[in-house]
Amino acid sequence: MNHPRIQAIALPHGGAESILATNKVIRNTYLLLSMTLLFAAVTAAASVAMKLPHPGLILTLVGYFGLLYATHKLKNSGWGLVSVFALAGFLGYTLGPIVSHYLGLPNGGQTVMMAMAGTAAIFLGLSGYALTTRKDFSFMGGFLMVGILLAFLAGLAAIFFAIPALSLTVSAAFVLLMSGLILYETSNIIHGGETNYVMATVTLFVSIFNLFTSLLHLLGFMNSSD
Repeated sequence: MNHPRIQAIALPHGGAESILATNKVIRNTYLLLSMTLLFAAVTAAASVAMKLPHPGLILTLVGYFGLLYATHKLKNSGWGLVSVFALAGFLGYTLGPIVSHYLGLPNGGQTVMMAMAGTAAIFLGLSGYALTTRKDFSFMGGFLMVGILLAFLAGLAAIFFAIPALSLTVSAAFVLLMSGLILYETSNIIHGGETNYVMATVTLFVSIFNLFTSLLHLLGFMNSSD
């Protein structure tokens, strides 16, 4: 909170420009993130309403990594925005059949709503913490990269070998890893480590998506075991 009598602080050369640039990235990132989340939600709702089948693991991975690669290559052009929405729409479509499955379970609607509320609370809480404290979480980068890779491989193993306990462990790990990634990426934007709002949006969007699906899996299991 700015005090009315606070004195002006002399910024180093380029400091003011750097702060303005960072604020612009933050503003554009959260604006684009809001739009892509809304688009993904609409796509997921349409997928649920039309009872579309899940594309399967292979198609999902090809589509996800393909669109992620395209977004990275096009991040500095207008086509980058098109690619971001294509990625959001595709993930929204893949989410529809998953949500449909949980809605078909006893208390499924409550489970889905709890997962949504939990995702929103974690994202807003962690983003708000990083934005207000302006702490540097760059030290988490290496740990998150290794952790996400290991969790991803463990998740594939859980699917191929049909190991429910491993699948639940991976979901719990992803809740922690995606929470860390939200802190890391928000800090990265604040401190100038990420200057491209398209890539910042993609990172946060994927974090929220994985956080939601992981919470949904965990809550769905707890609901079915009651």
